[in-house]
Amino acid sequence: MKRIFSFLSIALCLIVLTSATRPPKKGWISLFDGKTLNGWKVGTNASTFSIDSGRIKVFGPTAHLFYDGEVNNHQFKNFEFKAEVMTMPGSNSGIYFHTEYQEGGWPAKGYEVQVNNSHGDDIRTGSLYDIVDTHEVYAKDNEWYTEYIKVEGKRVIVKINDIVVVDYTEPEHPVRTAGHPLRLIGKGTFALQGHDPKSIVFYKNIMVKPLAD
Repeated sequence: MKRIFSFLSIALCLIVLTSATRPPKKGWISLFDGKTLNGWKVGTNASTFSIDSGRIKVFGPTAHLFYDGEVNNHQFKNFEFKAEVMTMPGSNSGIYFHTEYQEGGWPAKGYEVQVNNSHGDDIRTGSLYDIVDTHEVYAKDNEWYTEYIKVEGKRVIVKINDIVVVDYTEPEHPVRTAGHPLRLIGKGTFALQGHDPKSIVFYKNIMVKPLAD
């Protein structure tokens, strides 16, 4: 009886150990806890970003909030990303990917996906800014909508509320303007943009699903 009990104990320990060491299934992972900016980093004009009723509020001078947390060591190549976004009238923002932290200025590295439903800049929400621009409006101010980005290989898909706005494949030798020489597929983190002191934008439920590289 003791031998049976010992055998069962060992078997149980092996099951527990295997479960503990087995890598977790890769699904949607939250990048924002709804309470703090833990895991995010901003340089100049940090006051542009604050927490407001479980949302990230973007309001103030030009600034960028970079994800700097533990998920994938804040380095993403292939992924799915989604966030719920709400813009106030006349506001502008953006979601960068494959970028890296900068103390100030507009992020030099990576792509920007536009957040703008009624700002004076007529490049609208969902555009792959200065690469694939749309002037159609797919979301409304004062209403929550979902902005979704998928990168796999050289292909970028952007959806607004399940509507495909951009389906772009970066060519082997992409032509870039002098203003955006590093707007290229690579690897990096995400950043939220504070565009100007008159723009007010909210973000919540910021999620990522890493994909195989």
